[in-house]
Amino acid sequence: MDFLKTILLGVIQGLTEFLPVSSSGHLVIFQRIFGIEGAGVTLEVLLHFGTLLAVLLVFWRDFLNLLKFPRDTVQRRFLLLLILGCIPTALIGYFLGDFVKSIFHSLPLTGAALLVTGVILKVLTLLPEGKKDIGTMKPVDALWVGLLQGIAIIPGISRSGSTITAALWRGLDRNTAVRYSFMLAAPVIFGATLLEVKELITVGMDLSLLWSYTAATAAAFVTGVLAIKVFIRLLQQRKFHYFVYYCWVLGVAVIVASFLIG
Repeated sequence: MDFLKTILLGVIQGLTEFLPVSSSGHLVIFQRIFGIEGAGVTLEVLLHFGTLLAVLLVFWRDFLNLLKFPRDTVQRRFLLLLILGCIPTALIGYFLGDFVKSIFHSLPLTGAALLVTGVILKVLTLLPEGKKDIGTMKPVDALWVGLLQGIAIIPGISRSGSTITAALWRGLDRNTAVRYSFMLAAPVIFGATLLEVKELITVGMDLSLLWSYTAATAAAFVTGVLAIKVFIRLLQQRKFHYFVYYCWVLGVAVIVASFLIG
């Protein structure tokens, strides 16, 4: 894989990991367009690490506050809600992970999933803002958001779009929905990175590509930070309808193209 393609994958990962358009779906599409059969386990580890750093940077105060959980009841409750939200995601990943890998490169399924994401985002544009904050958020709310996050392992289903929609559906206010959704992504991304690191230890790392991998990680980090901030601003301004049309147009295009190219 040449340098520019590596950088491109970093940009795609960073932008689509947090914008509500499905990072896995876009990786499937771009890998087919550019003839990239696999990014390689080393690059996958580093790209996930770059997006993890993006979440930690944007929400560093919130993560730092979690360290107060032994004496702060609000932070203790928030930490427990984050742990609860991880449970459905972990279970879905464990039981359906092999199935998702088997369909990962399917363009028709990715296109269909993008259409579903468009529907999810359309629902998001219609939902009123709730009134629940961390203090009034219930365990069932956390489990519901975690369930939708788990379903988003399907290529084409947006994680951020699904979790924000689930959070607003359960009556969370927008600020809490954003904080919970993106902070819930951190342990998931961290877990995925650890799994890839385990494989990396087995296959080894090609040090000759270290410079391009570092550049791709930086690209994922910078574009990830940008994507999170754009996401929050558009959510506050209620302008998610742009992503609705984007997912629908792209989904139809992918399905049509998959039948044309066979």
